[in-house]
Amino acid sequence: MMRLSRFEGTPNIGVYARTNDSLALVAYNAPEDFTDALSMALDVKTVKTTVASTYLVGSLVAMNSHGAVVSDQIEGAELEEISKHIPVLILSDKLNAAGNNILVNDFGALVNPGIGKRSLEEISNFLKVDAVSMSIAGCSTVGSMCVATNKGCLCCPDASDDDLNAIGKILNVEARRCTVNHGVAQIGAGLVCNSKGALIGDESTPIEMGKIEDGLNLF
Repeated sequence: MMRLSRFEGTPNIGVYARTNDSLALVAYNAPEDFTDALSMALDVKTVKTTVASTYLVGSLVAMNSHGAVVSDQIEGAELEEISKHIPVLILSDKLNAAGNNILVNDFGALVNPGIGKRSLEEISNFLKVDAVSMSIAGCSTVGSMCVATNKGCLCCPDASDDDLNAIGKILNVEARRCTVNHGVAQIGAGLVCNSKGALIGDESTPIEMGKIEDGLNLF
């Protein structure tokens, strides 16, 4: 299912939520209509939380079905709450905004090349995927420029054919170019998705919605 939404006046809803195929972590201040829409569109359980005392859950968390990677700025009570629902790896790296710097599904992961080798190995082992250091269209924050599920991947419009081919091999899904919210290239900031659906920033056009539906195979 696909639905349009916004979060507290902004269409950049991907900044405030992160999901896999069964669970969504959502900013603690999320309105009920947002969590209800997310739960309905993606068919997931929603858990409200903060990370590092902020509402930027989507930016600070990356996850697949095996676990969630979180910023090392997370506080004890936050870690305890999230760990009730999913295994957690704390990313102890100078680039610790996991959601912005990791693009992952259940088949593979792309990671900001600036993240250290030790952290890369920890991410790979914890999420049970091969993790590859890679930038997309010259941008290192791969999680903000793209979204990925177990059925498809959407990338910024500047991604090259080589980028798309490499992403497809790593994540084992077809990668396609797209925009969101009427031409915004930062796909990861503009929607929240899994294999079952997508919640999309409400400034997105019908053409963009069609490309999102096709690219994520939401039929």
